[in-house]
Amino acid sequence: MHRKCLTALGTVLAGALALTGCTTRATTASDTTPTAHAATATPADGSAHIMIYSINSDGPDLRAIVTGAIGDYGPAVTVPPDGEIDPQHSHDLKLSLTRGSFRLSITDLDKRFVSATSHEPIYPGTCSDFVTVAASMPVVPGSGTGSYQGISGTFTVTATLDEAEKKPCQPAPGGFAWQVITFAGPGTVRIA
Repeated sequence: MHRKCLTALGTVLAGALALTGCTTRATTASDTTPTAHAATATPADGSAHIMIYSINSDGPDLRAIVTGAIGDYGPAVTVPPDGEIDPQHSHDLKLSLTRGSFRLSITDLDKRFVSATSHEPIYPGTCSDFVTVAASMPVVPGSGTGSYQGISGTFTVTATLDEAEKKPCQPAPGGFAWQVITFAGPGTVRIA
């Protein structure tokens, strides 16, 4: 049986090579030119996309990557206006990227997320949760440092929670066995 699988795999690979051809072609300018949308955005002004995530943590620490008009990455942490760590996730999200930092307001997102998860476990038969909510995350005015001093704008994100809970999960959650939380979406930023 193992030999038949390898023979079949070889046939599939040979067919794929025959379909794609074994020739190379010269790279043209259109192969390397960014899309028109990306080409018009300046490094500090225009469309951006954000992805913030946490794996197996209900804590205040996350990771972020911002692409497009901002191409940067780094840790993120939830903070209240005084800048201390906010384990309740109810105020701001501070992104400490490689070229500076700025904050995003997560107040509206937090309210929607808390409401959506208020009746966990959502799927008691499988002891799991799946939640999706959408909200705006505006840049907190005056929060930019380094390359992001003077930043303004808003991201429209979808927050998603996928969680397998420890058993028994009824009547109250016993904690999670595995969890992924993401906030992702487009935005527009400007650095004055």
